[in-house]
Amino acid sequence: MNQTIAKRAKYISALLDEKKGENIEIFDVENKNYITDCVIIVTGMAGKHSFALLDHLKNNLKPQGETFYSTDEESEDWIIADLGEIMVHIFTENTRKRFNLEEFLKEFFIKKQA
Repeated sequence: MNQTIAKRAKYISALLDEKKGENIEIFDVENKNYITDCVIIVTGMAGKHSFALLDHLKNNLKPQGETFYSTDEESEDWIIADLGEIMVHIFTENTRKRFNLEEFLKEFFIKKQA
């Protein structure tokens, strides 16, 4: 992963950790023919906490020039924030286990711990 994306991912991970996001994982999928270069997965303690994590990201990243190209906030169980080269998935614990996105990413791509 290039240094700019890695630095952004580390900062996003720190923001999620600061707001008590759990089990944060960063996946480097650059040059892997995936829709983005980096995927960050985090677990929120409950639906309201998931929305609080997204709000914390928006409040801290937008003033620094980060663009949220799209957010999927239809369900509090799985929120997606598309930051271009970085995609953030905020899950509740049961939904994260059910969809097991990290297993897919681990199977096909190289994983890096946050």
